[in-house]
Amino acid sequence: MHPIHKVFDNHETFPFSYAYKHTKSSQSELPEHFHDWYEIVYVYRGKGTIFIDHTFYEMKAGDIFLLPGNIIHRANPDKESPVTSTAIYFSSSLIQAPQFGESFSYLQSFEQAVELRHYRLETLLPQRQHFEHYLETIQHEFKQEGPGYQQAIYVQLLQLLLFLQRDVASGNTFNTSDPLVAPVWMKDVLLYIDEHFCEDIGLRTLSKQASVSPSHFSRVFKQLIGMNVTAYIITKRVIRAKQLLFESDVNIHHIAELCGFESLPHFHAMFKRVLGMTPAAARKSIR
Repeated sequence: MHPIHKVFDNHETFPFSYAYKHTKSSQSELPEHFHDWYEIVYVYRGKGTIFIDHTFYEMKAGDIFLLPGNIIHRANPDKESPVTSTAIYFSSSLIQAPQFGESFSYLQSFEQAVELRHYRLETLLPQRQHFEHYLETIQHEFKQEGPGYQQAIYVQLLQLLLFLQRDVASGNTFNTSDPLVAPVWMKDVLLYIDEHFCEDIGLRTLSKQASVSPSHFSRVFKQLIGMNVTAYIITKRVIRAKQLLFESDVNIHHIAELCGFESLPHFHAMFKRVLGMTPAAARKSIR
């Protein structure tokens, strides 16, 4: 089973979506998935774990998780005390701010998270109060739908992103993964996959890297990640191929080779299975 490619429908004019103070069980939470949009998750209360790209984190009150587009993730709420959180989703096309002669990006916190490979921010009580105020204001605008409510939400989003960069991320260490969520060898293997997924790696190579038996590796990997290692590697290859299709003029056959696919037909089949469209259609969609 491959991760779900989540698509946000009917948002062409205002590419923004919002899930306010949702409490999810393990049954209602999406399995492993990814999407093109950016996502911010703020935790109000409860417990759980979240897997983001190659890292496991505990979820607790006041945590903020920054998820760039096209990154595999899955939350696992605690059965006894499930997490209540707000999620903000938006396309990068929405954040097209003028530069005013300075090198500033509203997405700088996300860029920093990608660079450091850590996606969690912790907040102090005053920061939580400010952040929750922005979220409450966005929810109010959504519910009232008054004149210019989308403009108001857009302004609040920019203020929230600016607050994240100035007041939270600037003094935050972007916490590393929690030590008890996954065995050390799993964290090392996930990092290894992240650096070598376009190469010829598979179960035998990775179990040897982890110094565990292939059967034990498969069982633990499926239990923690929610899919087998082959599906995980193929999905990361497809996501990388999609980025190359969008960002370069390299021909499709060469992209298939660069991303580690054994043949062009295999690349086409896996690309369509994961993203629901062919590589050519994906490239055409942005041209």
